[in-house]
Amino acid sequence: MLAAPLAAEAQQARKVPRIGLLDYAKFWDPLLAALNELGYVEGRTIIVEYRSSEGRSERLSALALDLVKRSVDIIVVYGTPATQVAKRATATIPIVMVGVGEPVDTGLVASLARPGGNITGSTILGADLGAKRVELLREAIPRISRVAFLLNPQNASNRVQFEHVQAGVRALGLRLLSVQVSGPDEFDDAFAAMMKQRPDALMVTADPAQQRFVERIVRFAAAQRLPTIYQVKENVIDGGLISYGPSLPDLFGRCARYVDRILKGAKPGDLPVEQPTKFELAINLKTARALGLTIPPSLLLRADQVIE
Repeated sequence: MLAAPLAAEAQQARKVPRIGLLDYAKFWDPLLAALNELGYVEGRTIIVEYRSSEGRSERLSALALDLVKRSVDIIVVYGTPATQVAKRATATIPIVMVGVGEPVDTGLVASLARPGGNITGSTILGADLGAKRVELLREAIPRISRVAFLLNPQNASNRVQFEHVQAGVRALGLRLLSVQVSGPDEFDDAFAAMMKQRPDALMVTADPAQQRFVERIVRFAAAQRLPTIYQVKENVIDGGLISYGPSLPDLFGRCARYVDRILKGAKPGDLPVEQPTKFELAINLKTARALGLTIPPSLLLRADQVIE
């Protein structure tokens, strides 16, 4: 009889935390590597539940609810749509967001310093950097006058970013075209509609739906000889022309500290949302040559990475 409560206590002490990873991300590996450095080993000291919408946002709600039913200890999410869905699914399970553009404007947190509720994590500062990418695009290709913006209307932070980009485009005397894509079945029609408007360049964001199928975007831009600026450096490594934005692998790696602190008892609402401090400019000269472009030396000198 005395042994029974001791056995129950030992079993409770050995409880392995369960972490849910919601939606597609190329960068779960940096998160898991960072957790490993903190002493967490998948399958031994933590259990990881992977859930991917495969780029179809209508699946997110069911996936989030499934993680809640499995009583995960933390849900880690990539992007605004997945974070909003997770927030609707639970008000008690801690949520760590990564790569969210405008967490305050979209109502995910009360403020960056004091997020409140059950959500914290990092922001990618998408809207604030949109106008900067327009300037870089114009510097790289002075002749442009019409810029297309690939917009996911189901991503609230994507819509906010579009508004900021509009302001930057107007300041430079350019015209901005909105091309909407929210899922894999919409790319072909969107690409066809885009080319009817004959843009001189294209802007692509870190929206998860775009990143899930970014190879299609890169191939399309190459086939149409359409200069494109991205938010994610890895898109340029994969053949895109230019990118400017914070390092997503770095943000995913840094979110491991949130997971660690929450597992040790910290409340997510008390942990400030982290803003990126490092921004990378990458240029693919091989792609530039294929497009018949000469990138100004002044821009090349400022680049953090130049791909020959």
